[in-house]
Amino acid sequence: MAIEWRPMRWPIPLLAGLIALGCADSRRRPTSGYDTWEVYGGGPEQRRYSRLDQIRPGNVSELEIAWRFDTGDEFPGSQLQFNPLVAEGILYGLSPNGRVFALDAETGQEVWTRRLAVDGAPFQGRTQNRGFMHWRDGDDSRIYTGVRHLLFALDARTGETVEEFGDGGAIDLRRHLQPRAMELSVSLRTPGVVYRDLLIVGSVVSETLPSAPGDIRAFDASTGELRWSFHTIPHPGEPGHETWPPDGWKTHGGANSWAGMALDEERGLVFAGTGSGAFDFWGGNRHGDNLYANSLLSLRAATGELVWHHQFIQHDVWDMDVPAPPVLVTVEREGQLIDAVAVSTKMSMVYVFDRETGQPLFPMKEIEILPSDVPGEQLVRRQLVPAAPPPLGRQGLSEQDLTTRTPEAHEAVLKRFRQVRSRGMFTPPSLQGTVIFPGFDGGAEWGGQAFDPETGLLYVNVNEMAWIHRLVEREEIGGAVSGKRLYQRSCAACHLDDLSGTPPNFPSLRELSMTDSDFVKVVRSGTGRMPAFPHLSESAAAAIADFVLQGDVESEVRISRSDLGAESPYTHDGYNRFLDPDGYPAIKPPWGTLNAVNLDTGEIDWRVPLGEFPELTAQGVPQTGSENYGGPVVTASGLLFIGATARDRKFRAFDKLTGDLLWETTLPAGGNATPAVYEAGGRQFVVIAAGGGKTGGISGGSYVAFALP
Repeated sequence: MAIEWRPMRWPIPLLAGLIALGCADSRRRPTSGYDTWEVYGGGPEQRRYSRLDQIRPGNVSELEIAWRFDTGDEFPGSQLQFNPLVAEGILYGLSPNGRVFALDAETGQEVWTRRLAVDGAPFQGRTQNRGFMHWRDGDDSRIYTGVRHLLFALDARTGETVEEFGDGGAIDLRRHLQPRAMELSVSLRTPGVVYRDLLIVGSVVSETLPSAPGDIRAFDASTGELRWSFHTIPHPGEPGHETWPPDGWKTHGGANSWAGMALDEERGLVFAGTGSGAFDFWGGNRHGDNLYANSLLSLRAATGELVWHHQFIQHDVWDMDVPAPPVLVTVEREGQLIDAVAVSTKMSMVYVFDRETGQPLFPMKEIEILPSDVPGEQLVRRQLVPAAPPPLGRQGLSEQDLTTRTPEAHEAVLKRFRQVRSRGMFTPPSLQGTVIFPGFDGGAEWGGQAFDPETGLLYVNVNEMAWIHRLVEREEIGGAVSGKRLYQRSCAACHLDDLSGTPPNFPSLRELSMTDSDFVKVVRSGTGRMPAFPHLSESAAAAIADFVLQGDVESEVRISRSDLGAESPYTHDGYNRFLDPDGYPAIKPPWGTLNAVNLDTGEIDWRVPLGEFPELTAQGVPQTGSENYGGPVVTASGLLFIGATARDRKFRAFDKLTGDLLWETTLPAGGNATPAVYEAGGRQFVVIAAGGGKTGGISGGSYVAFALP
């Protein structure tokens, strides 16, 4: 058996090398950097760069486990995507079951633990929060965490809720939006940023209708009072209002900043990326460019005033949200460093803008878009993308890209490929079925990127996974309807007709352990990415519960059209990876890569496969790379640490200049999280949450810290 792809390293061109020599003076070793990890991503710039240099390329092979903390409350399908905070010698983390805890950062011993209450009951259940916010004012030290629709303030020393914040320690994130939002799902999964006495946050809202608007808001860090809002779906009189239907601000949702933000404290600017408008895959009811969806926004941190914006995709119907926080970087031009902001996208592209003006620092080019044949849809004819740096992954799928792992696998995927459309990136969604590649999870994804200010290298891990997406017309129903039909209409797009779901993002419902009343409550109020269905009557939601929990396909309930709420005329048949019959990607490797992008030259300095399938490695197949979730951390000493590969559960250290693998270890579960680097007791630690649970991996609940002996 022959694998046609081989790991490949891209050498720095001679010209780039000369440029690097010429700017050696401008890229001196920075005096700024993170010695601790008090902010999600290490610092407000989101650079994930540590100045600590005790662990170096020459001794990284000596790393050993310094401590391990087992939360003990993982469950099948649970995950940990959490990037810990470290402040004043205390490490703060979250368990798979939603418990907040504090550890001694040097020893891993528990200091306190806290289970928060939501709607009067202790919260227990699936959580994918990625970090906390930390604020200090004199002796007042707090951490802030989102749990469902609430944002809590906790005393950092004791874990007790701060009663003077909001309503008894929490604010309801559904407030201050459109009144309809009180019946919908609004939550905070990735933390925002802290600017002086402001908590600036985005939100997670439903990606289908009905959906809450994605306003970016600032709350008083002390009291929880709302200080400002920026409407990502502009209201009448606001710039961009004309890019939506006239009353779109009243009825449409999404355009939310869910992936995190970056803060330029000196300039007082906050940078936020946004997602698409809802419904993700059909925009016939939202004609226009849809500002400020799919955009990078530069806002005055003190007031929320828009400084500049760039829209990556106009009228998105591909679910190409900005998937990670922007990164504040520096770019060398003619021997001078320019303060810039970089954004890595699901499309495997890196955009770089002048931080003050928003001007692109690399040339841009247009891509022609085919028209849609779905009734009611009106796509724009061109999208603007960067001409440099080059794409970090393939931008479309052809027959030549299909797997040759085995003859049988090739024939099976070729047959399926010929049944659907694949005409390059931005092929319109269709009723026939369309290949989405780069896929719904990127390209770049939520783990974020690392930037090395010494070299100008941006490190981006990307997925190379094709997906097949198909729009489905909604059936008009009314009168006596079974719970099964209601389920198929409202729930099957995510959890599939057979209830198997597409774990872990959309879990299986086949063995769901939940009371009827709790099920009805979740259906009508939503949670996380799951939309709320407030217009479904309790009897209609109860009929769905009968079908899901008891397998009852006979019981019926009478409904009217008003019971179904604001729906689009289309749904879809789920989030379906394009796999071969054995469950491997249907395309030739690489299936995941780690890339070093030179922001001074616009070149890729090196690229290596990231991750492996252990069973294929045992068969002698060269390293293929794999889907990866979680980001890298780079250090001043010359190292790049990354977990992210759930299939092999590895945690690795690479040489940041060459991409050479210097060290790896196997975690108790996949490290689908971004590590943190800090110093405690005179030792440098690297800690990662090992929660697994993605892409078929086992679930875990451990935090593992590594240090030199």
